[in-house]
Amino acid sequence: MKLNEILSGSAYDLAVFTKYPHHIDDLENAISSRISRKKLTPFVTCYVRNKEIQLKPEEVIRQLYLRVLVNEYGYAQSRIKIEYPISIGRSKKRVDIAIMDAERTLSEYILVELKSPKFNDGKKQLHSYCNATGAPLGVWSNGKSIEYYQRTDPNYFADLKDIPKSGVSLSDFINRRYTILDLILGDKLREKTLKGFITELEDEVLANAGVNVFEESFKLIFTKLYDEFLSGGNMDALDMFVKYRMPKGSNVYDLDKKENNEFYEEINADLRPLDFSNAGTETEVYERIDNLFQDAQRKWKGIFAEGSKFNLSAAHLKICVSYLQNIKLFNSNLDVVDDAFEHLINKDSKGEKGQYFTPRYVIDMCVKMLHPKQHEYLIDTAAGSCGFPMHAIFHVWRTLNPNAQHLLTAQKKTKAQNDYVQEKVFALDFDERTVRVGKTLNLIAGDGKTNVLKLNTLDYERWNGLRKADNWRPYRDGFENLEKLRVDDKTRDGKRNYHQFKFDVLMANPPFAGDIKDTRVLAKYELGEKALNSKKPKMGRDILFIERNLDFLKPGGRMAIVLPQGRFNNASDKRIREYIAERCRILAVVGLHGNTFKPHTGTKTSVLFVQKWDDTLCPKVEDYNIFFATQQSSAKDNSGTIIYETDTNGNRKKDQNNHDIIKHDLFNHGKFILDDGTEIDKGETQDGIAEAFIEFAKKENLSFWSGK
Repeated sequence: MKLNEILSGSAYDLAVFTKYPHHIDDLENAISSRISRKKLTPFVTCYVRNKEIQLKPEEVIRQLYLRVLVNEYGYAQSRIKIEYPISIGRSKKRVDIAIMDAERTLSEYILVELKSPKFNDGKKQLHSYCNATGAPLGVWSNGKSIEYYQRTDPNYFADLKDIPKSGVSLSDFINRRYTILDLILGDKLREKTLKGFITELEDEVLANAGVNVFEESFKLIFTKLYDEFLSGGNMDALDMFVKYRMPKGSNVYDLDKKENNEFYEEINADLRPLDFSNAGTETEVYERIDNLFQDAQRKWKGIFAEGSKFNLSAAHLKICVSYLQNIKLFNSNLDVVDDAFEHLINKDSKGEKGQYFTPRYVIDMCVKMLHPKQHEYLIDTAAGSCGFPMHAIFHVWRTLNPNAQHLLTAQKKTKAQNDYVQEKVFALDFDERTVRVGKTLNLIAGDGKTNVLKLNTLDYERWNGLRKADNWRPYRDGFENLEKLRVDDKTRDGKRNYHQFKFDVLMANPPFAGDIKDTRVLAKYELGEKALNSKKPKMGRDILFIERNLDFLKPGGRMAIVLPQGRFNNASDKRIREYIAERCRILAVVGLHGNTFKPHTGTKTSVLFVQKWDDTLCPKVEDYNIFFATQQSSAKDNSGTIIYETDTNGNRKKDQNNHDIIKHDLFNHGKFILDDGTEIDKGETQDGIAEAFIEFAKKENLSFWSGK
């Protein structure tokens, strides 16, 4: 009988044991089946107790983990107790596995809880057992994921990457040298989202620390991004080592295998130790992390107020670091960071305006279709966390260096890379917190310079005078760059005209809920005047963004904008469609799946792609073809949970950076097309909507795909 058959229908899984296929085989080979209560029932001899037991789903996980503890971690079977009794108050409880201390044989060293498939219930139960016994280490798993904890205080548990092997002291394990390679190999985001870690951190520490959760979490993530950035130069060294020192076909993850331990030791000794770690006393950790934070602020200015420090106590900070140190924030598309910040930013301040972070796979589709180029100016007028600008940057950088692996973490970027970010890419948003998030990512990409600005895109009349405000100091350089792109570059009566600009590409997901009722603002818009004249002094925010965005584009400029589906088919919105058609060629309409913005909203949306009429780049015609497509593969289920590509064994497929591939049909995950038509195809998924549009664009001789 196979273990998957026994686990079928239960809440348990074999996911954390797939790297030990020999233990799975060993347990399956040890199974004997016989008729019990009129059905075929599996039995096995317990690996520690040496007695026959029925192999229920929970027992499968325990028997596998016993094999791991003995054979991989080296714990003697004599130190391991099963169904170990624990006194909690007047009641008696039993923990699934207890490993006793090697010296003090009556003292508990590690407690393992495998019973509860619900993480929060199991974790709390495990913590109570550790508190009752004084055991310094705890492990929880249901087979799907596994968590390790160190009891540092009766009220706090530090998150660990793993537990020490037998013979390694807990002190040596906690304070071991820790590099970017260790972070890559032990990245806990393989098992859980960053949002999950942040949520747990809130529950365990931040909620009781008397601090602003967003600010302190932002400081921690900002600091950790900087630490990973400082080790960015090691990434190329790792790639070269794997390519030239290890067997052909190896990758960096092979360094985690026993047979490659010598290779691991050789390369790891030459790598920079990470500072963002839990090693040392509370005071040592606080001083090291705060120094790192101060260095990060000097490198990436204008994110925090001058003189900012952590408001967490040393004890709280050490626990927070433990939760985040084993998470690799930099990945191929930054959706890891988005996931956390979308959770952290107050949902009311964002949600009531209908503004939610655009999924990175939707952003990638838009970028692939509009194909921004190195010489073109690009802007996002409702930038949020700057997904569109960042992925446009990645797109252009790939055209400059198609074989680059580490786009964002490379410390020595070319002049062309830096110039593109510093001179050509802009982002606007009215929410200070999202601006700071987006500004951080763009500062990293632009080597400390960026054009991410806190501006109300729609109320441009009030932009005059901003440069003189003290709180505008971090944005002055970027604002001056924006001013250079005004159509009317003159100053009249001390005021400048910010109505029209000369951008080549605009991509945005504007807020699509709520109305603008300020008649002063409405009067500035042609569509707003129609609302006033109809005696309905309000207008949908997204409608005004359509007109405003077109004012940002120069003739021949192109735009991708996410809009509610109703704008495309409501009879009452006919004048909006006519307004767009009069000024632009409609290139494409892509219907997104209804789950795209869940769990925040189930509003059905589409992406509209247009190009402004221009005598050279887009000559006006009365009759032309339009590309229509509808997303079929949802990428999310009805609850808003991401759906991933899986292989025939049910394991998630990985891209070349070992990140899970999201299941959708918007584009080919592994394909990139250069300006000259050269295709770089890693063969990770099938062609999708973006590739179909590119073929359409070439046949239609659209300027940005025809080489004009």
